Amino acid sequence: MQITRRLEFDAGHRIPDHQSQCRHLHGHRYALEITLAGEVIEAAGQPNNGMVMDFSEVKQIAMRQVVEVWDHAFLVYRGDTQVADFLATMPGHKTVVLDRVPTAENLARLAFEILDPAYRDTYGNHLHLEQVRIYETPNCWADCRRGDVHR
Repeated sequence: MQITRRLEFDAGHRIPDHQSQCRHLHGHRYALEITLAGEVIEAAGQPNNGMVMDFSEVKQIAMRQVVEVWDHAFLVYRGDTQVADFLATMPGHKTVVLDRVPTAENLARLAFEILDPAYRDTYGNHLHLEQVRIYETPNCWADCRRGDVHR
């Protein structure tokens, strides 16, 4: 069985080597979808009976690990030194420096890598993170599935 929780956040970025508008500083209303897989918990009288995982728990973990960190931040690639150095001159600016260019594909993969250890089989139902989807716009998204992450 699979379940999915969707969360949204706002962040700025730029794709420094892009040949079009995305090379400029800009922002998006991102959506993050977390898909978990596992067996439905059969535990009569327990609050998680009939669930793979309580959606509120899915949300709490994703909020703490990714959304609160990236929301209203500028996501900048470490190699984009011109922008990284500029943002460093702004006291108190919320900047998240990444080891990869902040494309939708890389953000999906990074979010998967961050969240994977956070969703654990604590109920004996073989719970695991199956996929992370990042919407950069309502019409453009990237999926990172378990098999896409090389360990």
